[in-house]
Amino acid sequence: MKEQFEQLTTILGKVNDLQKAAAILQWDQQTYMPPAGVEARAMQLATLEQLAHHTFVSEEVGQLLENLHPLLQSEAPDSDTACLIRLATREYEKASKISPALIATLARKTALAHNAWEKAREEKDFSQFRGILSELIELLRQKAEQLGYTEHIYDALLDLYEPEMTTRDVENIFHRLKHAVLPMIQEIAQRPDALCDDVLNQAYDREVQWDFGIEVLKQIGYDFDRGRQDTAAHPFTVSFSPHDVRITTRLNPNMFASAFFSSVHEGGHALYEQGLPLALSRTLLCEGASMAVHESQSRFWENVIGRSRPFWTCFFPRLQTMFPKQLEGATVEQIYQAVNVVRPDYIRVEADELTYNLHIFIRFELETALISGAVGVKELPQLWNHKMETYLGITPPNDALGVLQDVHWSAGLFGYFPTYTLGNVLSLQFNACLRRDIPDCDEQIARGEFSRILHWLRDKIHIHGSKFPPAELVRRVTGTQIDPQAYIDYLQTKYGELYGFTLPENDLTVEKS
Repeated sequence: MKEQFEQLTTILGKVNDLQKAAAILQWDQQTYMPPAGVEARAMQLATLEQLAHHTFVSEEVGQLLENLHPLLQSEAPDSDTACLIRLATREYEKASKISPALIATLARKTALAHNAWEKAREEKDFSQFRGILSELIELLRQKAEQLGYTEHIYDALLDLYEPEMTTRDVENIFHRLKHAVLPMIQEIAQRPDALCDDVLNQAYDREVQWDFGIEVLKQIGYDFDRGRQDTAAHPFTVSFSPHDVRITTRLNPNMFASAFFSSVHEGGHALYEQGLPLALSRTLLCEGASMAVHESQSRFWENVIGRSRPFWTCFFPRLQTMFPKQLEGATVEQIYQAVNVVRPDYIRVEADELTYNLHIFIRFELETALISGAVGVKELPQLWNHKMETYLGITPPNDALGVLQDVHWSAGLFGYFPTYTLGNVLSLQFNACLRRDIPDCDEQIARGEFSRILHWLRDKIHIHGSKFPPAELVRRVTGTQIDPQAYIDYLQTKYGELYGFTLPENDLTVEKS
């Protein structure tokens, strides 16, 4: 058994190496690759992904997993060995259902789609992206059919990012959040001048913004000996190993908050990746538990920490030193209020903490309709604008500020968007547990001490990698299932104080299909 287990881990290591090599090419494409390289890059990625898929779904891997199955009875259920066999079996069964030709075609088309999206976005013209998006959606339908599903075709794609979560589960959680968030937004709309963000609405030098972001990332624990930051059209994080985790941001001299919170958000992802167990490197277990758990880490650092009063008590003096002209006479309270102003925005990544979820509701509703065939790609810009008007009361003036703003669809990431809001929910469930264990958490943040917070996250979440399904990990950390109540309470308390309103308690419950 030991020899066969070593054979399995050797093959899985090769698959991992091929996937990480592809990830390096994808990182390069989004950061430094010249535009003319896209056709060759598409073929390179297709070759690597096809090789990885072929190696993983080989008869040898299937036979090894079958032979090792008895270890699930003899090994402790939460041992690395049992967890790896269980997860590898699950992933093998899924991957075996997808044809190698479809894998290669998707890899090639997504590489081409990225450049088509960038060009269409630059020219604010959805029609330049519509054709290849239609092709991608058809390919994703094929992928979903090959994977199989019980109730909704979207379930098959959602499961790729959030294992065991269904479309109905997401709908139930989102329904509860809508009923909690929309009344808050209505209350705030009656107080448009309650908070002021003028302090942020001025020019901030790009290079100094960059330096401030780097300082904050270092202080919260991002290890630059094992990472780096670059710029990209759409911020992202990529990990090649726990010793090489890279982030990107985008800088705008007139949008300090956008660049800063992009860095902190991606830094949260990177802290998770740098905290994964080194002993499990090159295996399926050296990954995040799910994208919602991953987003819980990025949203925790970006919002729960980064938009808190204690955080700016710590960092405002340094920011004021770096931008003396812009922040002359400003106070901690002013900057705290400024980064928490609620105002509908066209762009998801620049949305405030409260309206952000409405952007996710829009994308989830459109994705499920597109994948099911209920709507066509040609209708997408109009449907997008209609939902923006319905949810946020604003209509994008062009496609770049509307349907073309996100990179995800060009990458074929249908099923990913719900994990952002699910991550928001989990971030506050984890935060409640963290604060029970670290009662003086706010005082530590105000002093710029983040090591105990990061250690708690490492001990409770990061160190487990993907040993446990996300629902089990959530139960291990919180003692319960995913539940938006802590998130709702947080939003009502925080924004009720900032804007001066009180709402009745929300008594909706989460249904689990």
